Amino acid sequence: MPEKKLFYSRRKVRELEQYPVQAPSRGEVKKDVRAFYITTTLPYVNSKPHIGFAMELIRADVIARYKKLMGFDVFFNTGTDEHGLKIYRKAQEEGKEPQALVDGYAETFKNLIPLLNISPDIHFIRTTDSHHVSAAQEFWKRCEKYIYKKAYKVKYCVGCELEKTESELVEGKCPIHPNLEIEVIEEENYFFKFSEFEKPLLELYEKNPHFVLPTSRLNEIREFVSRGLQDFSISRLKEKMPWGVPVPGDEDHVMYVWFDALVNYVSTLGWPEDKKTFNEFWIEGETVQYAGKDNLRQQSAMWQAMLLAAGLPLTKQIIIEGFLTSGGQKMSKSLGNVINPIEIVEEYGAEALRYFVTREFSPFEDSDVTKERLKESYNANLVNGLGNLTSRIMKMATSYGVELTDTEKQMHYYSPSENKKHEMFDQFNLAEEMNNIWFDIASLDKKIQTEEPFKKIKIDPESAKKDVHYLLFHLLGTALKLEPFMPETSKKIRECIVLNKSPETQLFPRKD
Repeated sequence: MPEKKLFYSRRKVRELEQYPVQAPSRGEVKKDVRAFYITTTLPYVNSKPHIGFAMELIRADVIARYKKLMGFDVFFNTGTDEHGLKIYRKAQEEGKEPQALVDGYAETFKNLIPLLNISPDIHFIRTTDSHHVSAAQEFWKRCEKYIYKKAYKVKYCVGCELEKTESELVEGKCPIHPNLEIEVIEEENYFFKFSEFEKPLLELYEKNPHFVLPTSRLNEIREFVSRGLQDFSISRLKEKMPWGVPVPGDEDHVMYVWFDALVNYVSTLGWPEDKKTFNEFWIEGETVQYAGKDNLRQQSAMWQAMLLAAGLPLTKQIIIEGFLTSGGQKMSKSLGNVINPIEIVEEYGAEALRYFVTREFSPFEDSDVTKERLKESYNANLVNGLGNLTSRIMKMATSYGVELTDTEKQMHYYSPSENKKHEMFDQFNLAEEMNNIWFDIASLDKKIQTEEPFKKIKIDPESAKKDVHYLLFHLLGTALKLEPFMPETSKKIRECIVLNKSPETQLFPRKD
């Protein structure tokens, strides 16, 4: 296999040394700074977080960090969805008021931010926040032209909080929540005229072939819409299910949870009052929503139709992830087969979990996850791979007195001033980007084995030092490439290089 080009070429380094103009400082941006908005979905707070939400949060964080490094102003949103029938019933089961229940669970989700080393400037919205409630009511008012009331009877999955047609059921069960009984709801509700948006949605998908990634999910939602859209209920009778945002002008109804929750994507920006922030990030900026494949319909069809009805700009792009499975079965809180991300962090650390999520899990398809697989990957790729490589290079560098020049130490990989293209980031294929980084790691390992500078130092010190300088420089490149993915690891390696010292402790202690 031919050696892959690593970071900057030696010719580039020589050019920089010949013309020693100080490289742009980290964080320098162009004058025409662009705005970028990214959001996760909001998980229900009827139980503790599971690794599926941690995966989504970490991936969105990697993209947010990358965009910041590339000179964008970034608005990063996450939070908790706190209304609906599942929440109400859970509170009844535990003998609590719904607000007390969601307060406790919301805190556990918020605690994931520092635990997973998520960007500290992230915005965290709760759908019980007073501003969100008023924004949802304002959004309802702007959609009133497309809202009407009727009596109806429908089959309903409480797990999905969605109506289900016979064609969507398997042996009378929801395929996503087969442990839950399908319920029949019969009452008078408000409805949203979803059926009026079939043509504009199909035009949206046709004009924007990258509106949903991957393409298979775009094809899936296009097929769903082309079969014909049915109006959907957007309220519940308060006497039966009181836990929700009150419908404007009708005290007998509360909003259907999906209608309320989806509005968070704009209410978090201060909409409708904060026109400046809304215009900067939602109207003029790039807007990206991360979601699981069970959210495809809600994010790429229902929400877009609601935005059209309210006269607001549509989302620019939606990224759909696969499920995490265990033994081929979807991980689900209701099925009780989830992996707790807090336990993974306690055993391996946040940086290792960020590695697992971005490299070992498929970015778009289902991934089967076991604790055994995580341990095997940790030892092979972090302990024996990156950790061992860093230790070996820094030991030779410090022992042989090899350091990078000040110019080299100021190099950066993600920067608006470098005008590089990062195609895998633009395609949201984080796993492929990480594979490229680990190819570089393997190439450096191979160079050590081939050149053997630890032996050459005794017979040809000058050549050995050149080899170590090459290794040190490209180790810095690897650390810089890792910055959005594993920021603490990147920082530790860069500090070792700049200060010319070996790591004080192992980057990744072995797990037996």
